[in-house]
Amino acid sequence: MEQAFFSSWTSIARILLVEIAAYAGLVVMLRISGKRTLTKMNAFDLVVTVALGSTLATVLLTKSVALVDGLTAFVLLISLQFLLTWLSVCSRVVSRLVKSEPALLVYQGKFLPAALKAERMTEEEVLASLRAQGLCSVAEAGAVVLETSGELSVLRDAKQGPEFTLRV
Repeated sequence: MEQAFFSSWTSIARILLVEIAAYAGLVVMLRISGKRTLTKMNAFDLVVTVALGSTLATVLLTKSVALVDGLTAFVLLISLQFLLTWLSVCSRVVSRLVKSEPALLVYQGKFLPAALKAERMTEEEVLASLRAQGLCSVAEAGAVVLETSGELSVLRDAKQGPEFTLRV
């Protein structure tokens, strides 16, 4: 039972040393790989972010996982993310496989029930987003878009024109 609160000073020292080295390695790899590695653009980005955190925790707390093993896992995850994002920029087929499309939920002050149902969103969730943007009524919303990241974008005006942002 005493191991539940304290195992040894050696264990604490290992965690401190491995944490510093693993964290430094992860920061360097993320800086090299660029900003896109940890964006919240789609589900695959979320999976990579969670996997990196899980790998870091495993390296820190599991004595049987060596620091180099963890750093190798970081390199592999970041490389796969880099490759997938590069392929999705270069290929529409890959892009469509890994990214969802934005969904229009409200247009010109009216809910779009079929879109809400397809995206499993409730009117209450959309209303909360409208309130967060300072709108008092759905009628004040030009559009509400469920973005590929899962966030709701609220546009006060939805006038069409050459720079129309509601095209998908």
